[in-house]
Amino acid sequence: MATFLYKLGRFAFRRRHLVTLLWVALLALAGVGAASAPAATSSSFSMPGTEAQKAFDLLEKRFPGGSADGATARVVFKAPDGQKMTDPANKARVDKAVADLRAGSDQVAGVTDPYAAQAVSRDGGTAYIHVTYKANGMELTDATRDALTETGEEARDGGLTVEIGGDALQAMPETGTGEIIGVVVAGIVLVITFGSLVAAGLPLLTAIIGVGIGVSSITALASALDLGSTTGTLATMIGLAVGIDYALFIVSRYRAELAEGREPEDAAGRAVGTAGSAVVFAGLTVVIALVGLAVVNIPMLTKMGVAAAGTVAIAVLIALTFIPALLGYAGRRILGRKARKELADGGAVVDRSEDGADEEKANAGTRWARFVLRRPVTVLLVGVVGLGALAVPAASLEMGLPDDGAQPTSTTQRRAYDLLSDGFGPGFNGPLMVVVDGDQAAAGKAADTIKGLDGVAAVVPPTPNKAGDTAIITVVPKDRPSSTATEDLVHDIRDRTGDDVLVTGQTAMNIDFSQKMNDALLPYLALVVGLAFLLLMVVFRSVLVPLKAALGFLLSVVAALGAVVAVFQWGWLGSVFGVEQTGPIMSMMPIFMVGVVFGLAMDYEVFLVTRMREAYVHGERPGEAIVTGFRHGARVVTAAAVIMIAVFAGFIGASEQMVKMIGFGLAAAVLFDAFVVRMAIVPAVLALLGHKAWWLPRWLDRVLPNVDVEGESLRKELAEGGRPDEPERELVRA
Repeated sequence: MATFLYKLGRFAFRRRHLVTLLWVALLALAGVGAASAPAATSSSFSMPGTEAQKAFDLLEKRFPGGSADGATARVVFKAPDGQKMTDPANKARVDKAVADLRAGSDQVAGVTDPYAAQAVSRDGGTAYIHVTYKANGMELTDATRDALTETGEEARDGGLTVEIGGDALQAMPETGTGEIIGVVVAGIVLVITFGSLVAAGLPLLTAIIGVGIGVSSITALASALDLGSTTGTLATMIGLAVGIDYALFIVSRYRAELAEGREPEDAAGRAVGTAGSAVVFAGLTVVIALVGLAVVNIPMLTKMGVAAAGTVAIAVLIALTFIPALLGYAGRRILGRKARKELADGGAVVDRSEDGADEEKANAGTRWARFVLRRPVTVLLVGVVGLGALAVPAASLEMGLPDDGAQPTSTTQRRAYDLLSDGFGPGFNGPLMVVVDGDQAAAGKAADTIKGLDGVAAVVPPTPNKAGDTAIITVVPKDRPSSTATEDLVHDIRDRTGDDVLVTGQTAMNIDFSQKMNDALLPYLALVVGLAFLLLMVVFRSVLVPLKAALGFLLSVVAALGAVVAVFQWGWLGSVFGVEQTGPIMSMMPIFMVGVVFGLAMDYEVFLVTRMREAYVHGERPGEAIVTGFRHGARVVTAAAVIMIAVFAGFIGASEQMVKMIGFGLAAAVLFDAFVVRMAIVPAVLALLGHKAWWLPRWLDRVLPNVDVEGESLRKELAEGGRPDEPERELVRA
């Protein structure tokens, strides 16, 4: 592989005009396709195999036009002190609001009069209007949302307290702020890392172009493939992350080859032949993690994973072709001015063997590696015990989906939630919809059974369909929607009633979704880690190195989950991170973190350890190989990790609890994995293993394909072709 990639890199370098033109043409083509394609709508959300989904499917069949999965809104009214909502003046304002909502949009399916539906609290101080829509929350138009909020404003002007809850106010996820922060921080970090604006600009430029092609392609195909309007969010985040990483790896190796005195074209070929091999296999691990989301069997997640995997594949191709083409334009300007002058003077490159003679001239990565080699047991114990302590809260992990009760108190959704809880009880914010596949007698029997269960606050009499063969029973729990008690009630209803009684509604959907995520976690983890283990065994030709990589990744993810539980579930340091309401951890968090962090962690593992493997194959002792790997890789991996932490941390300031949680969890996971696992635990374990780290049974060595990631065959081929390798040397910076 190294030989093929070497030739590919030199070809792209020589034919830079053609390669650049092709990538620009692809970007333009994708952009035109995105601009001319029909606007994407929200992807239809379904959870095959769950009871809640079966109930929704039955409702669609037996209650045609009922918009069972449509958005809902609750306009909650609170009378001033000393007044009631039944007072004539207040009732007139509510009646006007009902009329305005019915006439406000053609997307409205129904508006419930609170006085006719007994939606007035016992003390008369609170009432609410229930609004149903023909489309889900993501498909509502701005005009529909404006009509809803304007109705509330008019009633509020009359002296009433008016708040609006429900998913009708669910806005399209706003992306861009976190990415912009990440790009700005990335630019600063890259300039500091490389000391050259040209070198810093290349990874940013190519990452943005790669994301542009990927997201534009998703947008162009969104309507035809039902990808939905949110599919590009994950692709943008992952594409930007790996796009910067992979370009960073190639550019860094190119600079190292130039510093050894090689000509630019040869340096580009060698950079792609060596670091490019690491990029290919790092990209494959990310693709495996993302495509593996299909194990969960939720079509929306599968589409998001495949779309993001496509963006990662584009990032790999850009790193292997577009980067060397741009290096052809940059030439030696990729080095800083001082480095170019030292190289031109001819005395800037010295033999690497002299490096150990002067500790002060060694870079930070070299000094750190030597420190770990002197104290491997201490470093290993501190790293493992520290992450283990952070992982302890993960044992108390409670998963669920946050509702309006987790919103900041400054939002109207949260205030509406609190008004309903105060006026009608906390369970009123998450009523259960029980669907009975039977006649009125069966529905009445089911309603009587449900009334006798613990945790039930109220049961609305069954509402039959026109054919009389299906009925809907609304059940109000005593506790809030995201509580354990409400989850137990859903399971009790399912256990105590027959197979013809199905529980659904938003609360039940959330519970089933969380259960599905929980059930899929271990199979997903086994698939991703198992396939990546085999892949890394091919890359490193070792059994223990991939095992160490997988175990270290699991340790960092569990530690990050522990930090998430401590902050968002227990409330530790909650005020620091803007957590106003503690609650269960978003059910997607563990799988999402496994997929995203595994890909990024393997990037760092492959790039760092591949350089060690390369040095070991070329004759260095195990300890020397570790130092060589850190000499060339530590600075690059550190820069890549800092950039990713900045990108993810930019989302912590979001008002949405889910977005805040994702940003915090991913930032923490990258921090732990890059700086504790890869920078401390990995070299400590390799130092203790010595030569055994690279052990591979002979029979397995014969079976596994030799992909030559370390470039040994490339080195021999270049030597035999009259281009003998020069002694390994490095640029010494003053």
